[in-house]
Amino acid sequence: MNANTPKPIQHYLQFSDLSAAEYAHLFERAAVIKKKFKAYEKYQPLADRTMAMIFEKASTRTRVSFEAGMYQMGGSVVHLTTEGSQLGRAEPIADSAKVISRMVDLVMIRTYGQDKIAEFAAHSRVPVINGLTNEFHPCQILADIFTFIEQRGSIKGKVVAWVGDGNNMANTWLQAAEILGFIVHVSTPSGYGIDQSVVGLRSNDSYKVFKDPMEACRGAHLVTTDVWTSMGYEAENEARKMVFADWCVDTEMMKLAAPDALFMHCLPAHRGEEVEAEVIDGPQSVVWDEAENRMHAQKALMEYLLLGCVA
Repeated sequence: MNANTPKPIQHYLQFSDLSAAEYAHLFERAAVIKKKFKAYEKYQPLADRTMAMIFEKASTRTRVSFEAGMYQMGGSVVHLTTEGSQLGRAEPIADSAKVISRMVDLVMIRTYGQDKIAEFAAHSRVPVINGLTNEFHPCQILADIFTFIEQRGSIKGKVVAWVGDGNNMANTWLQAAEILGFIVHVSTPSGYGIDQSVVGLRSNDSYKVFKDPMEACRGAHLVTTDVWTSMGYEAENEARKMVFADWCVDTEMMKLAAPDALFMHCLPAHRGEEVEAEVIDGPQSVVWDEAENRMHAQKALMEYLLLGCVA
């Protein structure tokens, strides 16, 4: 590729879109970028670049982490919602993608179905990032694994216990395990398990299913969960509270995990439901580092998608 050849467009729609080598680069860059941030060292490789952020689902951490991160990297942000744009007035996704991607350098979308973001990416002239869909949440797992590496070193060969709903977070953990070489112990209530046809794994070697959440946590190096009712499933909330009662991560589960096990939660959390207050506010919890690391990991991701490998 000569100097005049543009970088090929690379989207980030699910965790499996990148290789183990690319993730090694991202984690290394995230550490460097975070160090610069903590030292108040100006680093703006994305000057004059613009990102469009499209929100169909509500957001706190995704919006703040992407928006602050882009500004810190020297770029600017255009914030769009379906209510405040033609996206909510039945304009075809392909048409929106063709127009928006002619005016910006990067697009982040937080929406419902994965099919929507895949269609947008298919018609986009710039990289598209999945800020969350019903099926996947790759940026969150990117930050979670970066946090684990900061705290405990390589995640390769380790055991991650997933306790709760077989949702977009669980799907993404399974993809990450297959790519990065660790094992996920999955425990969900009956009827709320993981749909492997959605996850798209090459084999079943990277995860094990447990009926008993206590056994899923046994020996785990990381215990993690999410709310019992994800956005879009609010009508099931009361029913889920009854079914999921035994899937609350409590101190007994953490005692069965490895002595130095970490606890993570993507937030927002409901203390007394999917996790006990003693766990999420306890010494093994790294949820606040995890939340902050959304910004640092995503800055590394944006840098990579726009500039390629930066030394």
